[in-house]
Amino acid sequence: MRAIVGLAASALVAVAAVKAFSHRPMPPMPPTRLAIESMQFDTIARSQAGLVIGGELGSLLYSGDQGKDWTVAKVQPERQALITQTAFAADGLRGLSVGHEGWILRTQDGGKTWKEVAFDEKNGEPFMGATYMGEQHWMVVGAFGRALRSDDDGQTWQPMVLPDAVADMHLNRVVGSADRQHWLIVGEAGLVLRSDDQGETWTQEEPFYNGSFYDALALPQGGWLVYGMRGHAFVQHDGGPWRQSEIPGPVSFYGHALLPDGRILLVGQGGVVATSTDGGLHFSFDRLPGRASLTDIALDDQGAGWITSTAGLLPYHLPQGAGAASSTAGSQ
Repeated sequence: MRAIVGLAASALVAVAAVKAFSHRPMPPMPPTRLAIESMQFDTIARSQAGLVIGGELGSLLYSGDQGKDWTVAKVQPERQALITQTAFAADGLRGLSVGHEGWILRTQDGGKTWKEVAFDEKNGEPFMGATYMGEQHWMVVGAFGRALRSDDDGQTWQPMVLPDAVADMHLNRVVGSADRQHWLIVGEAGLVLRSDDQGETWTQEEPFYNGSFYDALALPQGGWLVYGMRGHAFVQHDGGPWRQSEIPGPVSFYGHALLPDGRILLVGQGGVVATSTDGGLHFSFDRLPGRASLTDIALDDQGAGWITSTAGLLPYHLPQGAGAASSTAGSQ
């Protein structure tokens, strides 16, 4: 009897072993999904592929249906460096993304695939801004006065010659006029550099504010709006003096949108959206739910679109004709 029980037990063990090591189909894995409703995104741009966003962990995504669905772009090689800005050429196909550790990525299909052209993990200072200058010319700027220019569509880069006084200053953005003849670089300590010869030579504006500027905008009727820390923004027309904008509170602003009717929107700290109907001279406030810092904004001609933030991607809508910002925002 004991022999029979022993044989039975051995048989059960053998069957269990065979079953344990035999091929079995794996259950389907859930699809990989980035939590765009909670990740930090710093930049949003439009291209032939649709909308393109970039942010933490080197993430770049695109949407061909106005933000309903998002696809993770192919990045070669993948890095963990923060993406700070994405910019596209006039054709909507060629583009650059820049970020920390001297990272520069290049696309030729509107942001669906990206290839690295520069990266320096040990000594690479962050790049904070990128812009298309026309034809095959591009420019990127960043920390400690770093500014590079490419004349072969972003494939190779050379240092730009800037005034000696800005060698150690952080450069946050470079922006151009509609005709690409006139350019501004803005940065820390109220830095404003101007070029009136398509970026060939640069001169420093006389200081008029001692805080950082984070971005700038070429105004439709000519002139410039620069903005940044603690609710400070300034407007200049026809090379005249810089006039300070009237803003209700000390909110730092990081991104903007310009609507066809001339309204200007600034987005910034604490979920604040500031709106101007007079070319940037006066702004009114609206506040989105939550306290996230809003980093960039992209709207269509009807005032609908998306805002990137430190706490995810937010849908936004601004009714036409409203003097002050009115919005609906939340996760999607």
